[in-house]
Amino acid sequence: MKIATWNVNSILARLSSVSRWLDSVQPDVLCMQEIKCADDKFPIDTFRQRGYECVIFGQQSYNGVAIAARSVCQNPTRGFDAEDQALHARLLATAVTGIQIINVYVPNGQMIGSDKYRSKLEWMKKLRVFFDTHYNNGDEVLLCGDFNVAPEERDVHDPRLWQGRILFSEQERAALQNIKDWGFTDAFRLHTESGGHYSWWDYRAGAFRRNLGLRIDHIWLTGTLVGRNKNTWIDLEPRTWERPSDHAPVVAEFE
Repeated sequence: MKIATWNVNSILARLSSVSRWLDSVQPDVLCMQEIKCADDKFPIDTFRQRGYECVIFGQQSYNGVAIAARSVCQNPTRGFDAEDQALHARLLATAVTGIQIINVYVPNGQMIGSDKYRSKLEWMKKLRVFFDTHYNNGDEVLLCGDFNVAPEERDVHDPRLWQGRILFSEQERAALQNIKDWGFTDAFRLHTESGGHYSWWDYRAGAFRRNLGLRIDHIWLTGTLVGRNKNTWIDLEPRTWERPSDHAPVVAEFE
């Protein structure tokens, strides 16, 4: 079984790439972030033609998350609560073949000390409470998405350059660790200890070609999923295609 996450940076702009990737990699579940379209604009027929059913939590022009699965998506949840659901499309949860999958697009935060930065930290606190309230970390729970935080120095191409900057500040990393302490294991780090592996690169200054990136897209696991995880890897190939997303897919394979 393969479960993948990918910030597609507009599903309508990136549909040909996503279709090409689905045909090649054949994931059982694909969690997408930044779909940037309302539910009724999501190209659901393209996924159905490939055997996927979709649950969507869209938003016009901004944010938006979706999950495409070859199996039934049970009991979908959109947002933390009704108030959150009305504001920002950033969290979508469902159960697929007994695995509780939570797909998130964590706020960027824009700039250290800004209102958006404080909102990001508050959103991350709510995510921890969401798990405390709704899940048991002994069950098979999978959290994935664009976390907009690089957890460690080895997840950043130049830690000194990024020190104290958005996506790598101490407060963001502490907030992320608080979520992880609920009981999660970083699936990628089960298989790869070395640095230099990234999932996001700025479009500017040849950042991808020079591998000046950050690992901010993650798949985290609990319960027996940890032992079942055969491999987790970042697929760099779509980042080389024409008009790519600035993120690469991350894929976790399970027995």
